Amino acid sequence: MQKLRLCFAGTPEFAAAHLSALIDDATHDIVGVYTQPDRPAGRGKKLQPSPVKLIAEQHNLALFQPQSLKSDEVVNQFADLAPDLLIVVAYGLILPASFLAVPDKGCINVHASLLPRWRGAAPIERAILAGDKKSGVTIMQMDAGLDTGAMLASRKTKIADTDDRVSLEKKIQIAGIEALLEVLDDLETYQSRATLQDDTASTYAAKVDKSEALIDWRLSATQINRIVRAGTGRFPAYTHLGSNRIRIILATTASGDFNVQPGTIVDVTKDSFSVVCGEGALLVKEVQLPGKNIKAVKDMLNSQSNEIQPGKQFTDSPESS
Repeated sequence: MQKLRLCFAGTPEFAAAHLSALIDDATHDIVGVYTQPDRPAGRGKKLQPSPVKLIAEQHNLALFQPQSLKSDEVVNQFADLAPDLLIVVAYGLILPASFLAVPDKGCINVHASLLPRWRGAAPIERAILAGDKKSGVTIMQMDAGLDTGAMLASRKTKIADTDDRVSLEKKIQIAGIEALLEVLDDLETYQSRATLQDDTASTYAAKVDKSEALIDWRLSATQINRIVRAGTGRFPAYTHLGSNRIRIILATTASGDFNVQPGTIVDVTKDSFSVVCGEGALLVKEVQLPGKNIKAVKDMLNSQSNEIQPGKQFTDSPESS
């Protein structure tokens, strides 16, 4: 096995886990790490480093945070590192052709779907929203297109009915690390056997917009539950009750026919409440009120039982008080 000079490009926790695995594996030399510039976050909007930056600094790796990769200066700086291979995992910046052309063995990407399904920025969320029964990871040789390169390896994972964005990402992360390390163990063979994608079977995973988290209670309970699960930890599903915006954090579905308007609360128990949907009902188990921490419905009912009562109706916009 050839020892490689690697560069790594990634930003979120999903990418940081792959970088950590490469460091722990210690088979190859990591000569440079690229991640997005620090971004404002939290209520104070203070600049926060990415998870990848934290790992790189912890291990004293050469770190680069360009705003863009398009300038000659950035490309020349990358070339000076003399990488054999660039590994890209959820980086978030477009790699121009001039950048892709630098490493002798090209650039490979760890993509969180079974390509060509769900090319694009939000493959995990889109798989959940579409009701897919399986997902996985693809190691891909990068080209100038959007997740269109030849496939080196893939791993499948099942999507359980209870999987949310966080739990499914964890499954794919584990599969991605295994597949990446296997490919690096025999890169030449995997590259020689690369399989072209079937463009006619491709689907596009557009970035999820916050507006998609607003619940339309006319949808089926199954569809609404997918919105709840897909939004976990990033864009939580939300609705309005009176003047309050309420996030729905955890829910399950129930069947049944209800002779009331969608969005109406029809049952309240000690640990959940049921909301009528266009088809079936949503059993809500965890919520988050404005300015509050996430609470189990049982705990919320103990302190704010007047908020949740049968007959009250959720709406898509706040009512004026």
